Amino acid sequence: MRPLGWRAAWAIARRDLSGSFRGLRLIFICLLLGVTTLAAIGSLTAAITDELAARGQVLLGGDVEIAMSQREASAEEKAAFRKLGRLSETIRTRAMARGAGDAAILTELKGVDRAYPLYGALSAEGRASSRDLGPDEVLIDQALADRLNLRPGSTVRYGDAAYRVRALIDEEPDRVGEGFTLGPVAIVSLDGLRRANLLLPGSLYTSKYRIALKPGIAPAAATERLKDAFPSASSTYRDRDRAAPGASRFFDRMGQFLSLIGLSALVIAGIGVSNGVASYLQSKRNGIATLKILGATSGDVARIYMLQVGAVAAIAIALGLALGAALPAMLIGAMGDLLPVSPQAGLHPLPLLTGAVYGLLIALAFALPPLARAKALPAAAQFRTLVEGTGRLPRSTWAQVAAAGAVLVAIAVGTADEPVFASAVLGSVAATLALLTGLGWLVRRLARTVPRPRRPLLRLAVANLYRPGAQTVALVIALGLALTLFVTLAAIQTSLTAEITRTVPARAPNQFVLDIPATDRDRFVATVRAEAPQAELNIVPALRGTITAYGGKRVADLKTLPEGAWFLRGERGVTYSATPPEGSTVVAGRWWPRDYAGPPLVSLDRDAAQVMGLKVGDTLTVSVLGREIEARIASLREIHWETMGFNYIMVFAPSALAGAPHTLTATITMDKVQEGAVARSLVRAFPSASVIPVGEVIGQVKTVLDQMATAILLSASVAILAGIAVLVGAIAASRQSRAYDSTILRVLGATRAQVLGAQAIEYALLAGLLAAIALALGLTAAWVVIVQLFDFTWAPDWATVLLTLGGGALLTLGIGLAGSLPLLSLRPARVLRMV
Repeated sequence: MRPLGWRAAWAIARRDLSGSFRGLRLIFICLLLGVTTLAAIGSLTAAITDELAARGQVLLGGDVEIAMSQREASAEEKAAFRKLGRLSETIRTRAMARGAGDAAILTELKGVDRAYPLYGALSAEGRASSRDLGPDEVLIDQALADRLNLRPGSTVRYGDAAYRVRALIDEEPDRVGEGFTLGPVAIVSLDGLRRANLLLPGSLYTSKYRIALKPGIAPAAATERLKDAFPSASSTYRDRDRAAPGASRFFDRMGQFLSLIGLSALVIAGIGVSNGVASYLQSKRNGIATLKILGATSGDVARIYMLQVGAVAAIAIALGLALGAALPAMLIGAMGDLLPVSPQAGLHPLPLLTGAVYGLLIALAFALPPLARAKALPAAAQFRTLVEGTGRLPRSTWAQVAAAGAVLVAIAVGTADEPVFASAVLGSVAATLALLTGLGWLVRRLARTVPRPRRPLLRLAVANLYRPGAQTVALVIALGLALTLFVTLAAIQTSLTAEITRTVPARAPNQFVLDIPATDRDRFVATVRAEAPQAELNIVPALRGTITAYGGKRVADLKTLPEGAWFLRGERGVTYSATPPEGSTVVAGRWWPRDYAGPPLVSLDRDAAQVMGLKVGDTLTVSVLGREIEARIASLREIHWETMGFNYIMVFAPSALAGAPHTLTATITMDKVQEGAVARSLVRAFPSASVIPVGEVIGQVKTVLDQMATAILLSASVAILAGIAVLVGAIAASRQSRAYDSTILRVLGATRAQVLGAQAIEYALLAGLLAAIALALGLTAAWVVIVQLFDFTWAPDWATVLLTLGGGALLTLGIGLAGSLPLLSLRPARVLRMV
């Protein structure tokens, strides 16, 4: 008989598949889950980042932005800005908005000129409302109106001035580009902002200058020209390609993390594919043997069943891509205002192509081994697989599997923004699978060598672990993965929940107060003591500064910032003190004397010093109010961030900064019932000061963490479903051998309860052996996510983790027994005829 061609093989495959698709459902479900997850995550991330990039000019408010703290640009600087194109100036500060009576809340107050916005439109109640804004008028957002019960025509006070609410803001075009805010937004004209007398010497405010560049001038070239013209200016530059770097960086990293979870879920689902193909081919062994007896070659058999598996995989991948392309639009609609922008619905080819390639490679890599076994076994051996096993795979098959795996890893690592992190995740998944595979073989060998138990059911359960056709390795992998994923998810969820509740000290400050005039320290203390005599105060000077050079290197000349160097991105708070500040411990070097008056000295955060490779005695250059100060590092401190006090990474000796214009900031710790009275008194006595309730800050952070936890939960749930699918596949792969064994036992007099009890003991033994390993693997994976990826505190709820592990073990045990129940209803004569 001549070998069948692909056309004839497809005819046989199609005819056989039309009546036996049920056997390939597991393959379909596993690939559908994995591909849908990858395509949906990739498409949603692409939609958000593409929208951020496409709206760069609008989000930034110009082609180039120059930001500077605690000062406005000089006439020379503004002239240089205007040479590049149209200029718009804004000033943003935090200020207390006061309504009727003593009601007051913290807001973000923004002064704009008549040119604002250069791109997009500031709309209020449906019409553009910025170019003719009067000095006594203000635009407010809905949150501010709700909090102070304001409406158009109402009066609201800032500092020393009163403003009439002109309208409610519908859209602030550069809102995302402004970054994190601590309160609702209000917009006034620049003249109106100056009426409030909030921009005092040393006050914390930010001036931003946006430029709509002339034709032919590239943003990068304009930025370099300004840096060369004003090298000592403490300015931060952004262009339209990096309009919202914080949002872009967050969604890129979160998208990459979730995509890697999806890829891991797809790899796990691949094991389910392998089990499903093995189970399907086991049910087809009579047909395979018949084909070979009738003259079909091994290649014919491989083509027939490869076409069947390929057809099912193609349908699953195509449907997964369709669902993955459709889900982002639904998610965008469901999330609404949770996203920084409103992405447009549409197809994103690259994530879909990547998902399809991953799905094909996983299907190929995990379907090849069982197909190769079916191809290699002679016809007679097909009938003996229940008692003799399937034999070893040829080396060529392993080489093909390795090639598919290498291509998959190369694509995942090559397309990742952080290849090292992607490699670590995939390596960890591979190591976990290898560990569980080795453990499965070890369990099988130990079960063969241990003394035979006296109790019949226990003896039968142990024998099931090494009998011919036993799927012990597959069961160990399936149970181990499922339990590991349960532990990982529980540890991540509880650590995220505890990030706020467990790191806030029992006596955290109730309020932060900003922009206290430096000359009014005593009056501030008296005002607080009048309302809260027992209040604890921590008052420190406050300035803003930018690290411009360290270790002989200019920050502006670095192509990439060191890993973890968040403090090199723009301006940071700096202060000075004659004594070590609260919440810090000196761990290297010495603190300066109280009366020190020599060259500038600075105390640096130990972690920041390690990132920059600095030590005591090295120099650090910081630009403060446009003046560069080169200081020698006198000491390194360990900062206890959890105290929620003023934790400055840079603290100078008083002689370096005491003469610079600055304000004071303070924390107030008191009884909660005193918060309202203290806040009202401070707002009346210090109109320019801002009072920040700590509870509101914690609430905003908790909201972000809850959103992250939800995203991780949804993605990890797919991985858990894939793990359960692997368990179902392992049970299905051993279905025929278990049906044969249970039938023989029943013929010999065993009851259904005894047969089911033996299998329950078998699964319980495996779950018990794997519990400790799953706990270790799951906690390690969760620790990497919490500590290494998100840089949070490792604080899982151990009771919840252990309960989840126990619940997961019971769930997997129940799934295993549920898969065995149908076998007990089969008639012995029918089973024996099928073998």
